[in-house]
Formats: sequence, C-alpha cells, structure tokens
Amino acid sequence: MSDDTGGLRFPFQLSQLFTPPPEFRELRESCPVARVDLPTGDWAWLATQYEDVRAVLNDARLSRAATTRPGAPRLGPASPEPDSIMAMDPPDHTRLRRLLASVFTGRQAERMREGIVRTTEELLDVIEESGRPADLVPMLARPLPITVICDLLGVPDADREAFRDWTDAALTLAPSAAGAVTDARTQLAEYLAELVEDKRRKPGGDLLSGLIEAQAQERLSQGELIAVAATLITAGYHTVANSFANSVVALLRHPEQLAPLRGAERFPLAAVEELLRWTPGPVSGGTIRIATEEVKIGSVVVKPGEAVIPSTASANRDSAVFPGADELDLTRPENRHIAFGHGIHRCLGAPLARVELQVAFGALLRRFPELRLAVPEEELVWGGGMIRGVTSLPVTW
Repeated sequence: MSDDTGGLRFPFQLSQLFTPPPEFRELRESCPVARVDLPTGDWAWLATQYEDVRAVLNDARLSRAATTRPGAPRLGPASPEPDSIMAMDPPDHTRLRRLLASVFTGRQAERMREGIVRTTEELLDVIEESGRPADLVPMLARPLPITVICDLLGVPDADREAFRDWTDAALTLAPSAAGAVTDARTQLAEYLAELVEDKRRKPGGDLLSGLIEAQAQERLSQGELIAVAATLITAGYHTVANSFANSVVALLRHPEQLAPLRGAERFPLAAVEELLRWTPGPVSGGTIRIATEEVKIGSVVVKPGEAVIPSTASANRDSAVFPGADELDLTRPENRHIAFGHGIHRCLGAPLARVELQVAFGALLRRFPELRLAVPEEELVWGGGMIRGVTSLPVTW
C-alpha cells in the first residue's frame, strides 16, 4: 500500500499512563477517520469515534484473514498467524469459535471463581509473608492470569515461566524485533506441539485435551489447535495482567472513589467495567483489518486492499457516548465500553477476565485495607509492546 500524501505516525506516544495521546481527541473532533503511517512503513486508516469503531469491528468486508497474506499492511514486525482464530474470517472463524464458546461462558467463568479465589489468596499469602514493600506485578498481576489460563489448558506448573517470556517477546511492536517475535512464536508452537502429543497419549479434563478430541473428529487441524492454544495463552495472560496492574494504580489515584470499596464483600462489577474502559489497553486500540471491497467509514471511502485500524482506546474516551469520558467514575451506569472488542471477534475470554479482576481487586483490598503506593506515581515503570502497562508496582500497607 502506498500514498503520496503522508500521515500521522502511529501508534501515538503516551506521555502519561492514564492520559490518552492528544491526537485521539483531535482526530475524533476534526478527522474521525484519518490516514496514519505505521512502524512497518505501511499505512492505514485509523477510526477514532465510538460509532465508527463499532462499525469497523462489525463489518464483514473488513477482513482479518486478509492481514495474513504476503505484502498485506502490518502494524507489528511479524504477520498474524493464519491459523489463529484472531486472524480468521467466517466460516473458519465461526467453526473454531463454536468449539470454544462453551468454555468461556459467564456460567463457566463463575464455576472457576472458587479456584481463582484460592489462587489469589495463596499469592496474597506470599506477599504478606514477604513483607513491605511488595511489587504487585511479579507477585500478583502476572502469576494470577498465567495460572488461570494454564490450569484451563492443562499446562504443567513448571512451564509457566517460559510461557510468560515467550508471550512478552511475541507482543512487541518494534520493527527491529521481527526476529525475536518469530523466535518466540516458534518456541511456543514447538512446546505446544509436544504438549499436545503428551495429552494425546494421556488425555485429561482440560481444554487442550478437549481440543485434541475435536481434532480427532476433524473439526480443526493440527495447526489450528496449536494456534488456538497459543492465542488463548497470550490473550488470557497479558491483557488481564496489565489491566489489573494499571487498574490498581487508577484506584489508588482516586482515594475518594476507592474508600467505599475497601470493605465491600464483593468488588462491584460496575467498577470493573469502568476500569476496563478508562485504563490503557492495546497501544493501537484494535487489530488491523483489510478491506476486501469498497467500504465507506464516516466520510472516507476505503478501497480494496487498504488497511483500517479501529481504535477502541479512542472510542472508550469518546465524550459523545461517555459523559465526562476522561474522568474515572466507578459508579458509571450503562457502560457500553468496547475494551473487549465488538462483533464476531469480541474477546471470548471476557467473562473469565471479569471474574479474575473482580476477585483480585476485592481480595487485595480486603487483605490490605491500607494499601498504597510505595513510590511516587511518577516513578512507576511502565511500557510494553502491543499492550501498555506498569511493569513494576511497589506497594505498601
């Protein structure tokens, strides 16, 4: 894809963790669908208004599968995996999503609540025994979701550290990291292939064993099986870990809203939803799509082969939909955020992520009612690749 007109460089730079790049507001108000230049040298149309973003996410003419083709515009250094459910269009996407849908219902997530509570309390025991200050990122934010998703898939405890390293490397956006991204994906796929063979010989009651059974019935290929497992690990770990850590900072920054929640028997779901809306998510705010035919988005006509990025990060701060959009309101009613996406690619694990966050926030505040940052907020370390978050979160109590 080429164009002589040039565009803004994207992703935009964040100067503060909870303050969106000013370009999002400027574009929503003056140019809701704008051309942006990507780190790869490609360019794309960036949708920033809530209604446009939802429309993009729900338009079958804007293809995820087309992003895997040679020469397709890319945001990151490596092309999406063709066998990944996140890079599929119907009917393949429909087939795989049906296989997974029963595992990621709200009812199933509630069945897992007790185990999540137990894991959380065990992690909090270690934090309490270790003494003050404690870094919540390596001691709670990361181990909780990696434990939950690995338990669901049936990954042995001893291998979880390697999973963390592989997913960290796989999510970088730096153009110079293409080799590291590919290596991490390859190592993860090779490990999963070995794990699949082990479970084929000794199946269990985990999700991976169920997928192996589905493969035996020719409902998915070996490549799809590996890609689904890798996607679930990456999505189920990184997004929840960063959302939790970022949200703890947000809560501590708003003591007047946090005070009534410290002694709550169960952390309010409305507060979870608002934290998901307000805290940072993916840097781009949405996965790239390619037009397979002419599509009109707002006043812009997107031609076949051109790329579109729907920014959920911008949409969730659209004041036309969220009054006082830049303000955190833990009691916000009718919160129609799209942090989990929209349409057929809406995050399958959303119900499970909600339960994990609700349990973790509630348990942390009950165990440490005087929880506070151990360093000034401006000294917090934050960064990341596709998903932004604090990488160290020292707290005391």
